[in-house]
Amino acid sequence: MTAVLVVGTRNVKKRQEILEILADLPLEVRDLTAYPEAPEVHEDGDTFEANARKKAVELATHLNHWVLGEDSGLVVPALKGRPGVYSARYAGVQGDDAGNNRKLLAELAPLPDDSRGAYYVCCAALADPQGQVLAVIEGRCHGVILREARGTGGFGYDPLFEIPEYHQTFGELSARVKHALSHRGRALAQLHPIIRRLLATTGME
Repeated sequence: MTAVLVVGTRNVKKRQEILEILADLPLEVRDLTAYPEAPEVHEDGDTFEANARKKAVELATHLNHWVLGEDSGLVVPALKGRPGVYSARYAGVQGDDAGNNRKLLAELAPLPDDSRGAYYVCCAALADPQGQVLAVIEGRCHGVILREARGTGGFGYDPLFEIPEYHQTFGELSARVKHALSHRGRALAQLHPIIRRLLATTGME
């Protein structure tokens, strides 16, 4: 029987990224669209880790499955860390990428180019079906926020987030390159051997 890992999100694009990164593992990766009865976890933590842990524990115990609870976002030091844990709802509505991007650009507009450094953070917590958190990992990726969007790939702030070494945004880079560089890719690269070990020792059943 194939082990099931539930990603604690209804964001299909996020699930697809995780699925692609973990593709070589003998896992069936599902998101919450497969579980309409799954509760909405109130992300009220003041850190990415707190939200990731909360998602993992609450969803694992409710669904009786292994759950990957993940929280990620953009941190701009010149904006005192904003949008941070509010990245997905920065403009007021959850998942309003266009609104979030407009608000970010407006807040950065008066600042000089050397104040537009930023980094993405991804924190992921893996919980077993009893809600015990067995691993917490974090990945980061540093870049610069452009003054206008470039590219149509990715989601969130990706078309504004340029990797200086590549002179391209996450909206322009191929999925393969993005997975190698991104905060989510770096976090899951650390989680990959942990999942492989759990599959070998427990079957993740």
